[in-house]
Amino acid sequence: MHEETFIDELGWIVVGATLFAFLARRIGMPSIVAYLLAGLGLGPATGLVEMSAELSLISEIGIALLLFLVGLELSFDKIRDVGKVAVVAGIGQVVFTAAGGLILCWLLGFPLMEAVFLSVGLTFSSTVVVVKLLDEKGELDSLYGRIAVGIFLVQDLVAILILTFLAGLGGGAGGGVALDAGAVLKGLGGAFGGMILLLAAALLAARYVLPKPFAWSARRPEVLLIWSLSWCFALVMGAHALHLSLEIGAFLAGISLAQLPYNEDLHRRVHPLMNFCIAVFFVSLGVKMEIGEAVAEWPTVTVLSLFVLIGNPAIFLWIIARMGYGLRTTFYTSVTVAQISEFSFIVVALGVSSGLVGEGVMSLTALVGLVTITFSAYMIRFSRPLYEWVVRLGLHKPFVPRRLWQVDEQYAAEEAFAPHGLEGHIIVVGMNSLGRRLARELTAAGHTVVAVDTDPHKLAGLPCRTELGNVGYRAVLDHLCLRRARLLVSALRIDATNDLLAYRCREAGVPCAMHVHDVREMDQLLEIGTDYLMISKVDGVKRLNTQLKQMGCLPGKTP
Repeated sequence: MHEETFIDELGWIVVGATLFAFLARRIGMPSIVAYLLAGLGLGPATGLVEMSAELSLISEIGIALLLFLVGLELSFDKIRDVGKVAVVAGIGQVVFTAAGGLILCWLLGFPLMEAVFLSVGLTFSSTVVVVKLLDEKGELDSLYGRIAVGIFLVQDLVAILILTFLAGLGGGAGGGVALDAGAVLKGLGGAFGGMILLLAAALLAARYVLPKPFAWSARRPEVLLIWSLSWCFALVMGAHALHLSLEIGAFLAGISLAQLPYNEDLHRRVHPLMNFCIAVFFVSLGVKMEIGEAVAEWPTVTVLSLFVLIGNPAIFLWIIARMGYGLRTTFYTSVTVAQISEFSFIVVALGVSSGLVGEGVMSLTALVGLVTITFSAYMIRFSRPLYEWVVRLGLHKPFVPRRLWQVDEQYAAEEAFAPHGLEGHIIVVGMNSLGRRLARELTAAGHTVVAVDTDPHKLAGLPCRTELGNVGYRAVLDHLCLRRARLLVSALRIDATNDLLAYRCREAGVPCAMHVHDVREMDQLLEIGTDYLMISKVDGVKRLNTQLKQMGCLPGKTP
């Protein structure tokens, strides 16, 4: 009977999450908000679902996978790209927002411990929500998009430090909120010592142990997924053995794999499983909300939500405006932080499980999250008209230097969509003998070439930019800036992939050249819209050279 109840509850959660996510997509609402609303409908509103231990376990696994993916995004190169502004703005915002939130919660009458947890919960912005929204807008690789992602990654690192602190703090709680100083110091020492030990082990493994097995598994998609999940749960078990939260272990596992050249592929393969578990987590969160008690506190919810929606962007606006960026870039970046993060729920949940705060704080945080994530989604989507309105009313003037009071069009170039600095480049797919020869010759001719393959060994030693990835994924082609490319050349002997590439090139309006090893495929490729065909390896390069010279891609006279 217990198993049947669990299956029924899980079924209701999956169905409810699907229906609400579909409706939310129709009106442009973030999926996280849809899941919370589904939980409210299934739990407090109808009583169809009551949280069981099994459902709680699934939601915890979902959070672990979420932080694993967040860790996969934390390539140190991304932070280095916008290093100064990411570190200064990220840490500065955490300090100012936490201090402002603590004072605000104290003024609202919260006890000290609840005020601390709430202020920390208000501090962090959602990497998952913002990255998804910017990606949908096509501005993830714009200047302000790169700055925002760098800031969020710095915030995530700070959040992990806070989670470690709270893990140690929880060890000093003796059944209530009373803390023993000696126990707290011992707990903090053990927590941070364990975290440093686990981080060192993860990074050393990423340097000396993981590259070879992951290089082998990269050519086997299903094996790559299993390897990555195995490593994730290995560090989760390590975190548990060191008395750390499983979220810390999963995050460190993601960081270690982010330093390998397979993080993009890993991200795509883990993402569907993560989506399922995340849906269960947020629906479960809605089910557990004490909605009546929290709604009764609507003035408090309103004040805290306004602090996040207006106060957080204002703090960012003040910080970034003093770092040499234009008003547009500064404003667009600031708007992205107007919501609380998935870390907010994790931090408060840790406080509840440790007995440091009551369940009511969790419900309050969930309502603030519901409000801020919903409104910030529309603020990000309509950032341009919002920017024009703010400038017209002069609302930015108290927060930015006088030199930025007047909109200067010279800063409009900062908004230009110039991902990765790629423009007018040639993409060569498949590093077999033909592909490597083409990449070398085109590079020698002075052109910007991006060589792509799923095998890192085949990319080694090439004189051009290289990218590891499967071009069958649209996200990889977007990462390669296909729409801005001058030409795509495929040396692959995979008919299905060549067909797909030809279709994507026609869709993007980019010329393409395909290697044909079977003349029966010629008609299909020509019908799709292939511009040039290479018949054999022997004369493929010669034929393509002639055609590229005709296009002006290579110097020299055509025969």
